Amino acid sequence: MTATDTRTNRAVFATVTSHYLPMLTALFVGVMLISNITGTKGVLLFDQWLHLDLGPFHLNGLVTDGAFYLFPLAYVLGDVISEVYGFKTMRRVILAGFVVLLIASACFWLTIHLPAAPFYSNQESFKAVAGVVPQFLLAGLLGYLAGEFLNSFVLVKMKERAGERRLWARLLGSTVVGEFADTLVFCSVAASALGISTWGDFWNYTIVGFLWKTLVEIIIMPITYLVCAWLKKAEPSYVAALAEARATPS
Repeated sequence: MTATDTRTNRAVFATVTSHYLPMLTALFVGVMLISNITGTKGVLLFDQWLHLDLGPFHLNGLVTDGAFYLFPLAYVLGDVISEVYGFKTMRRVILAGFVVLLIASACFWLTIHLPAAPFYSNQESFKAVAGVVPQFLLAGLLGYLAGEFLNSFVLVKMKERAGERRLWARLLGSTVVGEFADTLVFCSVAASALGISTWGDFWNYTIVGFLWKTLVEIIIMPITYLVCAWLKKAEPSYVAALAEARATPS
């Protein structure tokens, strides 16, 4: 009998192999989707006391966007998924997020161009927040793919060498590689649309952004440790794989 055979009155369902991965995937995709909206707001932090002039770098407050506190969370979730479920699973999660971001952008574009009702007075406000700028969209998607793929790949490769040891090293190493690739790709594509016209401004924007994102993720690394430790104990397939690895001579 095939899966589509209707000659039965008994309901059948597929088995969910993990109770935690769907929630982690939803959180990851949700964070990326929310970041695309909150990131449209420019933010200036610490402008009262943060002033630095170092060669071509000039810092008068920290210029960032409204997604600065969300974006590192996406990398934390990517680290957790990669550490527990591996690169193959994380690759599927990244592609799922990519598809959702494309669908969201298409829906925003379509909604903006739908004729507004006579009583709706927020058309320009909606367009300003949800409007799709092709150059920013391309920069964001390319940066997302490069950063997340490299983050997961580096973490998994380091784990294959070290096993369960030195989690801090692979969290830090994958973060540096992933965040730098993401920031460099995004800034390279979006620079002209941001008004960046000199190499000094470009590297100032890129390096400050990279250091800021990396610092935030390092600060919350203890939380990543706790989540990974809890999930490794709670996920039956991981417990079984770990027991098998310990029982097998290296």
